[in-house]
Amino acid sequence: MWRTADDSLVINHDAHYNKLLIEETNYADLVKFKLSNGEKLPTLYEYISEGKKNNKHTLLVCEIKPSEISKERGQKTALMSVETIKKLKADKITCYISFDYEVLKQIRQVDQKTILQYLEGNKSPKEIKADNISGVDYHYSVFKKHPEWIKEAKDNKINLNAWTVNEAADMDWIIANKFNYITTNEPELLSERLKEKK
Repeated sequence: MWRTADDSLVINHDAHYNKLLIEETNYADLVKFKLSNGEKLPTLYEYISEGKKNNKHTLLVCEIKPSEISKERGQKTALMSVETIKKLKADKITCYISFDYEVLKQIRQVDQKTILQYLEGNKSPKEIKADNISGVDYHYSVFKKHPEWIKEAKDNKINLNAWTVNEAADMDWIIANKFNYITTNEPELLSERLKEKK
């Protein structure tokens, strides 16, 4: 999720959309270009509204991208995101993730209950716990490099999530270590691996 130059919150993985830097471009200029499926670039409001429809079991994940302009801008974007999600009454089914630790700390100041997960992989679960962050959501290689963090997270009641786990052997390792969540681009394969482990 990014904030445009004119303060629209939009959904896009990368900082650029159609070669335009989102943070330095007005929303009206961005929506002139369609997505590859013919749809327009969605706003956070539209995206969360759609995610709420007929949703009884799915946790919505809002990744707030680190601002390329300033830390302060990133923190303001975080607050605007929380405000939008609360306005939509989706705060109980939404969690926030970010590579920007200060963004998560900013959200925690305004919402003591929401789920927060840190992505960067450079803080131990004990450090995360000290700042009241709910979980570590690291690339699975981080946990292979720091296997002690798995037990440390469990001992400190910190949620464990690993991304992006697409190979069966890596899935099996994550499953064996009883992570809370697994992020994958191969949900069918993950489903098969989970059934085999039951």
